[in-house]
Amino acid sequence: MNGELRINIRRREVFAGGRSFEGSGVYERLSGRVHFAVDPEHRAYASIVDLDKAPRNAEGRVCCSSDLCILKPVNLSQGNRRLFFGYGNRGNKRELQFFNDAPASNDPISAGDAGNGFLMRRGYCVVWAAWEGDLLPGNGRMLLDVPVACDNGTDITGPSRSEFIVNAPDIYSLPLSGHASTRAYPAADLDTRHATLTRRRYPADEPQLLDPQAWSFAREEAGPGQDGQGAEQALVPSDSHIQIHAGFQPGWIYELVYTAKQPRVYGLGHVVVRDLVSFFKYGETDAAGQPSPLGAIEKAYAWGRSQTGRALRDFIHGGYNADAAGRRVFDGVLSHVAGGGLLWMNQRFAQVVSPAGQQYEYHHNFADRFPFAYGESSDHLSGRRDAICKRPETDPLVIHTQTATEYWQRRGSLVHTDTRGQDLEPPDNVRIYFWSSSQHFADPNLRVPGCGVRQQLENVVATSMLFRAMLDALDAWASQGQAPPPSRLPRRADGTLVNLQEWRAQFPVIPGQMRSAGPAGLPLLDFGPDTGAGILDTEPPRVIDAAGYTVLVPAVDADGNDIAGVRAPMVQAPLGTYTGWSLRARGFGHGANFEYTGGYIPFADTPGEAAMTGDPRPSVLERYPDKQAYRNAIETAARQLVAADLMLEEDIERCVTAAADWGRPQHRVTLE
Repeated sequence: MNGELRINIRRREVFAGGRSFEGSGVYERLSGRVHFAVDPEHRAYASIVDLDKAPRNAEGRVCCSSDLCILKPVNLSQGNRRLFFGYGNRGNKRELQFFNDAPASNDPISAGDAGNGFLMRRGYCVVWAAWEGDLLPGNGRMLLDVPVACDNGTDITGPSRSEFIVNAPDIYSLPLSGHASTRAYPAADLDTRHATLTRRRYPADEPQLLDPQAWSFAREEAGPGQDGQGAEQALVPSDSHIQIHAGFQPGWIYELVYTAKQPRVYGLGHVVVRDLVSFFKYGETDAAGQPSPLGAIEKAYAWGRSQTGRALRDFIHGGYNADAAGRRVFDGVLSHVAGGGLLWMNQRFAQVVSPAGQQYEYHHNFADRFPFAYGESSDHLSGRRDAICKRPETDPLVIHTQTATEYWQRRGSLVHTDTRGQDLEPPDNVRIYFWSSSQHFADPNLRVPGCGVRQQLENVVATSMLFRAMLDALDAWASQGQAPPPSRLPRRADGTLVNLQEWRAQFPVIPGQMRSAGPAGLPLLDFGPDTGAGILDTEPPRVIDAAGYTVLVPAVDADGNDIAGVRAPMVQAPLGTYTGWSLRARGFGHGANFEYTGGYIPFADTPGEAAMTGDPRPSVLERYPDKQAYRNAIETAARQLVAADLMLEEDIERCVTAAADWGRPQHRVTLE
């Protein structure tokens, strides 16, 4: 390793109240920090933007430090000698929530936090380390401290852009980052005449310029006192906040372009993951001479979802799966709901936390850039050839999973088509599974679906059983050479991947329901001539080709449910139409796709209700004469998935139990 790494374990605690997990025994939790000191002159760190401008210690090294949390068997000999790295999504630990069906928690320590115990029963050493340097303390988030780049002691400045959309009235101040949890780049100049703030109702509308006197670089503060005119309030100048005197109008898209200062070296996040996992995997001692707390590790895997799924793709594409000695870091990775995106991290004034582009939000985002596919392909707009996986000696095995939402909001079709929309076959080291008719964030513990500022109920399709099968499949692939089932995805060749016009001809006309106006398109953008050096100097970017890349969506059946892919039991035995999109309500961007939330449109309960409402879809009772018949249909679907090696035997009972009483309260069936 060509950087120093020192682990400081501060706390060691019994996990899950001392519960003994079958096969692996009692687990413990280790918490602490990892300290890194890297040589900016070494080739292993040459790709990190602005590392040469970061302050150095007395030995000439650049330092950073990361939170660390580990769940491991007390008796390591009872574990499976496999590391499971959890890319904390915006600093949050999600792995136990999605693989163990546990409650969401950034402080997993209790018996309840173990959920069904899946990862522990398999014997994994679960490791979390912070990789994202723009997060602020709070809510137990994992934090990474990285240095600020400067030019011989002088602040570096450059253009930065932020977008703001609020879904509630009476909001006047926001962080420049747009997120309370996220560090903003300070404004180099608080004079609003030197910045530009616009707003627009819909993405394609002409932006309206706000008068510089209508807003400030400031934040509002309120106190408990009274000044004779009501509660005390103050407007405090701030280089990290924006304040609109009349308030942000819900649903409108606000865009701020300003001169920022003090960029941080966020690209070190990839180095943290690479060097730490390499340390654990290859059994080295740290800079203090301490051995790895995990003992011997035979295989290392990683899971990332959404932002962190993109992080994994970016990690592979950037060549970080080879450590400083040229050895493979992760043997296999699971990238979930990343769509076709990468990260916006190893650039000057990068926005790591920023969501990638959607139909309504964040249209001009550098994270959405070629290459999209794992295998080599050509960009017909720029003429470039590239691939996510292009280093066969060190590339990991990849299982890429995505839901219907990624096709509608995250250009998921580009993961397995070329830029003109023609089918591409994934490379031999990659499997792609489309989880039909499910949504981006399928909460394993969702109870009653709501609407919020959407027209449709939230998508209720349960998919956590698929995560468990995917991890077992990845381990068998990496450990025994047992290939997983073939990719299951929609294709142009068989008519299961279609354009918007074809989809509109298929989707049922359901009374009272609008249909999506289409998936998020992707134009070709110009962020300036120096993007290869990681310096994006044009904000907002110039649109080179508005038509951009071809984005397609899955074909649907007569119910409006997706045809291709891995159909979870609830999709094979539906009680409604489950979509990857839901639509914004009136007053909040009416008719546009809403963020990453899918929809659920219940079937009519009875033939009489269907006739009265004009619903063309067969009613619940026409499909299942009683709730036992529905449970039987769910069990049949589950057993088919088990037979196809896409679900584990242990999850059949969980699916059947959840289907009792018409799957309520998730479903809106009112029978009996």
